[in-house]
Amino acid sequence: MINLEHSEHRVIAVHTINDDLFELLVERNGMEFTPGDCVAVYTEQDQSRPYSIASGSDQDILRFLIREMDGGEVSPWLRKRKPGEMVRITPPFGWFRPGQEIGNHPFVFLATGTGIAPFIAYMETFNHPPAAILYGVRRTADAFGFSRLRTFCPETRLAVSREASSEHHHGRLTDLLPDLPRTENMHYYSCGLESMVNDTAAWLQENGIPLSQIHREVFFHG
Repeated sequence: MINLEHSEHRVIAVHTINDDLFELLVERNGMEFTPGDCVAVYTEQDQSRPYSIASGSDQDILRFLIREMDGGEVSPWLRKRKPGEMVRITPPFGWFRPGQEIGNHPFVFLATGTGIAPFIAYMETFNHPPAAILYGVRRTADAFGFSRLRTFCPETRLAVSREASSEHHHGRLTDLLPDLPRTENMHYYSCGLESMVNDTAAWLQENGIPLSQIHREVFFHG
């Protein structure tokens, strides 16, 4: 794990989304960050995992979207935190900058699971929506923030892999790649499971998108 200094942040709330997904809210304490940044969050036993910030850069809180892993060292501990307790967090780090540093070029977001976090941070910070959002989840109940994302970007589509849905695509996010807008200057930001990120990058390159317009961030759980 990256060895960085850390500060203590008071827990505001832990919101259960479903049986293995939850939202952790802590006080910001003046931390400066950019959408796309991660921090490492520590347990009392000095175990840590990186989590992408899912709040806006001008909001007073830090929000994290976390999947609890059976046998995990960090996520089960975080889920048990109570309001008023303290957690230790490093300064932000990272290089993933969704929708930023590309001038006025159009862009697309692609996410699976908790990989939606940096795109929620973007939505909470900026007023300029992407050309499209593809969001892949196992179950419809996993689609955190979907309604708000669709309001922000009407061209938001959901792919649900493990249950049939009359409203959304039943299958993998990568099934929807042929429907993506493709223009000469379009940039593509993908975040989430390594298989999706790699498969998406390969498909885009096979279809003529240069690597310089493909931006990737792989998420791991623990």
